Amino acid sequence: MQHEKVIIIGSGPAGYTAALYTARANFNPLVVTGDQPGGQVSITHEVENYPGFPQGVMGPDLVELFRQQAEKFGARVEFDYVSEVDFTQGSPFTVRTTQGKEYRADAVIVATGASPRKLGIPGEDEFIGRGVSYCGTCDGFFFRDTKVVVVGGGDTAVQEAIFLTKFATSVTIIHRRDEFRAGQILQDRAFRNEKINVIWDSVVDEIVGNGKVDHVRVRNLKTGQAEDLKTDGVFVFIGHYPNSSILQGQIELDEAGYVVTDELMRTSVDGVFAAGEIQDPIFRQIGTSVGQGTAAGIMATRWLEEHEDEAALSAQAGD
Repeated sequence: MQHEKVIIIGSGPAGYTAALYTARANFNPLVVTGDQPGGQVSITHEVENYPGFPQGVMGPDLVELFRQQAEKFGARVEFDYVSEVDFTQGSPFTVRTTQGKEYRADAVIVATGASPRKLGIPGEDEFIGRGVSYCGTCDGFFFRDTKVVVVGGGDTAVQEAIFLTKFATSVTIIHRRDEFRAGQILQDRAFRNEKINVIWDSVVDEIVGNGKVDHVRVRNLKTGQAEDLKTDGVFVFIGHYPNSSILQGQIELDEAGYVVTDELMRTSVDGVFAAGEIQDPIFRQIGTSVGQGTAAGIMATRWLEEHEDEAALSAQAGD
């Protein structure tokens, strides 16, 4: 069984930033990437809202820079997937992977992120990054002077639809019910916006295009009637789910399955920290994940240093 000072589970912005900080503290962290190295950023075509890149940067390129910088200071990256953890016995913790590896770690930083819920329809995966998006704040700028569709009816869908009107010439919200679930204030703002149209009681059955999105096939759930709607982009906002299945029964999770942390990124288990979208259902931005990864890295470093000091004092007392 391999022993590590700190293991970081996940390789998105939060994970690599935590690795950078713990590496610079000479703890030589081990980063276990997960099944999507780089997280959601790795499938983002272009990032224009991360500081330091005025011309924008390709998502995969940004992830590669994160990795290189963390490795420069001593972080090690293992392309593997954590299948099981045991935090119940306290530090050192047990971490197992799908490749059959088993580790003991004095501290763990969980940065497994969250995943957008998908429609699960033809064309959706094919056009991710080429018209299909799950983040209006991230990608809205690329849809200037175009027509876009928003799928969903909750707070996020309506809020993002309003945001997208800053760029698009028209925003059509497609919702499977006859009323929004969003708060009344957001609804009022949406209904007052001349750029926003709503198609009620309907779902998107297919996303169609040639190299990029061209139109969606919309079906009315009450009449069964289907029609094609011309659009340049499809923004899907039907919720996210935290990648926390391995954490069930190990640390405190909220009702939705997100890790509960305090303002110092500490979880309910001493020595286990969390950062990024696994504990942040609100912002879900690269910048905020980097900040949370910074905090988790600093706090894990301090925790390890304190326990090293305690161990040294205990050894001296024994002598």
